[in-house]
Amino acid sequence: MLKRSLFLLAFALLSGAQVFCQSAKPNIVFILSDDHRYDFMGFTGAVPGLKTPNMDRIAAEGAHMNNAFVSTSLCSPSRASILTGQYAHTHTIVDNQAPLPDDLTFFPQYLQEMGYKTGFFGKWHMGNTDDMPQPGFDQWVSFRGQGTYYNPVFNINGERVPQPEGSYTSDLLTNEALGWLNSLGEEEPFMLYLSHKAVHSEFQPAKRHEGMYDTLPIVTPPSMYLTATDSSEFYGDIIRAPETKVNYKDIPDWVRKQRYSWHGVDYMYHGQLPFNVFYKSYLETLMALDESIGRVMDWLEEEGLEENTIVVYMGDNGFSFGEHGLIDKRHAYEESMKVPLLVKYPKMVKPGITIDKMVMNIDIAPTLLEVAGMSSTPQQMQGESFVPLLEQKEVDWREKVFYEYYWEMAYPSTPTVFAVRTDQHKYIFNQGVWDINELYDIQKDPYEMNNLIRDPEYRDLSKRLRNEVWDWLENTDGTQIPLKPIRHPKLDHRFQRTY
Repeated sequence: MLKRSLFLLAFALLSGAQVFCQSAKPNIVFILSDDHRYDFMGFTGAVPGLKTPNMDRIAAEGAHMNNAFVSTSLCSPSRASILTGQYAHTHTIVDNQAPLPDDLTFFPQYLQEMGYKTGFFGKWHMGNTDDMPQPGFDQWVSFRGQGTYYNPVFNINGERVPQPEGSYTSDLLTNEALGWLNSLGEEEPFMLYLSHKAVHSEFQPAKRHEGMYDTLPIVTPPSMYLTATDSSEFYGDIIRAPETKVNYKDIPDWVRKQRYSWHGVDYMYHGQLPFNVFYKSYLETLMALDESIGRVMDWLEEEGLEENTIVVYMGDNGFSFGEHGLIDKRHAYEESMKVPLLVKYPKMVKPGITIDKMVMNIDIAPTLLEVAGMSSTPQQMQGESFVPLLEQKEVDWREKVFYEYYWEMAYPSTPTVFAVRTDQHKYIFNQGVWDINELYDIQKDPYEMNNLIRDPEYRDLSKRLRNEVWDWLENTDGTQIPLKPIRHPKLDHRFQRTY
């Protein structure tokens, strides 16, 4: 295959400068993972012994967005926010069952209008749309719901195609993506949206990675045993004790009770597997995802497209590994709402930089559209382009991020949660339960163990942040909590099969 950069140069010389400008539009590669927490990458050092060479490569050759957050830590709402640039209460896909409205516009639709070829590969999992092709994509490869790690059935442009026995989804999606890239005309800018199932639970690593972290020591977080009971088991090789002040009295009751639930360390997945196995399976499942990133990066290098392609890697939400006695996401603690975000674009981003400004999933669409040449962000988008941050310009940037999660019947132990986070403080409003709200100084208390909500010194701050949460909801038409009919029995283990 001819090197695309050489082809573009020759084509431009033959056809004139106007064509060259068109064909020189930057390519876009957006790689999305599922439930990858912000610090589980080799270069962060958070997990001694974890190896993610390809994520590390993007960080070394580009930017690590060190404070990236989702506005809702749940698959469907977060993915819809990435595609629309809107908060969940605006696009209304507030949970994994909410239907997809007819009036949403996804950012790839704008890219198509700008001459881009667009391809979607992987998990869609949004509302009532199943695996069928969606607007904005010329090529479509997806699967129903959460999909499976092995032997998936792909929907390829509307036709369901069973994949070979023993095949692994992370590998297959990468094969499909690279095959599509190789099929494109040399003069066409492209946008690849590679949307992995990994590393969503329940984890299944590729066969080649099974057991590779068997001897890796597990270091548990200092907040893991704050809510322990007499029957709690202790996991990990190194149990970290709290080094900062702990307010045991004001740990919310719902957090205490969730410890013994599907999303708690004492009864995780209703007792199906112990924490140590769960932890190492996650790390092993992460390996094929990292390899996928490497294969795409290698293809860009081989085709001479590195300089003219922006590569963005991101997680759709975070994940807890024992913090507050919890696993999974949904809540507003750091490990849930904070996500990995890496950006490589040699034309714009200096290698090896760290950007500490707070960015959000609603900023992805405006950013990629600006990189592609759109002069202004579409009016309905609530995010902001962080191109100036990538260019390391001094700009007036947001000083806080907002968070929302709406109670789900399927996982009733987590209430509706609203939160606001600044560089120093986080306020969490636990809605609809007879329980305490929360305030943390996340600079002094990064594991959010010392709830300051009763402290008289912080009373005015609590009030101000509480009002900012409700002002945000009111000003963005988010004060109506969506309700859906509940017609099936309770699913929680405590009251299962009752109505």
